[in-house]
Amino acid sequence: MARASSKSPLWQGISDAAPFILVVTPFAIVFGVVATEAGLAVWETLLFSVAVIAGAAQFTSLQLLQENAPAVIALLSGLAVNLRMAMYSASLTPYLGKAPLWKRALISYLTVDQSYACSIAAFERNPDWALPQRLTYFFATCLPVIPLWYLMTLVGALIGESIPEGAALDFAVPITFLAIIGPMLRTPAHMAAALAASVAALLLTWVPYNLGLIIAATLGMVVGAQVELELTKRGKWT
Repeated sequence: MARASSKSPLWQGISDAAPFILVVTPFAIVFGVVATEAGLAVWETLLFSVAVIAGAAQFTSLQLLQENAPAVIALLSGLAVNLRMAMYSASLTPYLGKAPLWKRALISYLTVDQSYACSIAAFERNPDWALPQRLTYFFATCLPVIPLWYLMTLVGALIGESIPEGAALDFAVPITFLAIIGPMLRTPAHMAAALAASVAALLLTWVPYNLGLIIAATLGMVVGAQVELELTKRGKWT
């Protein structure tokens, strides 16, 4: 069993989320650059990040619009990529579901990959935390990440094409998700879902409008759920 930290939930949340600064910074800059190159004004780019606050969905929608995909497809694809937020919300509900309505609304807006990954791990490590401590921790994880996402999006939009091509800032996109997903692959169901989705995504690259990613994600969830169901049945039989 993991040992609980002696830090306060506030400082523990900030310190747990702080390493993501290294990948959020280039990730946001890349989005700012790509968005302005796609024709968005600086203020439109910043508003996009503030309103959506979901890098993967933003990149997906923007890329499809650049490829002249129908707006409906771009919107649906962005929503599909963000369906994982619904699973995040369901996972956080036992820990934060009794918060006042306005706090739950704020939590729903601030639930991103980093705040979720840090929070769910901390809540499992600290089962004795009361609701105020959990809320403090969750909001603390947002402090190093979300304002930085806004700021670096703006920086990327402003500097635009002045970034040298050799900078290769797009490395931040896959590294961000590897850093989040890697520690969460703790069970056979998790690993089966990740493997199935990865293989399917590679095999479905030919599907137009990046819809292969949506199919792959759906397949991964189905495989993961089926593996977990089978393991649960075997556990009951043994």
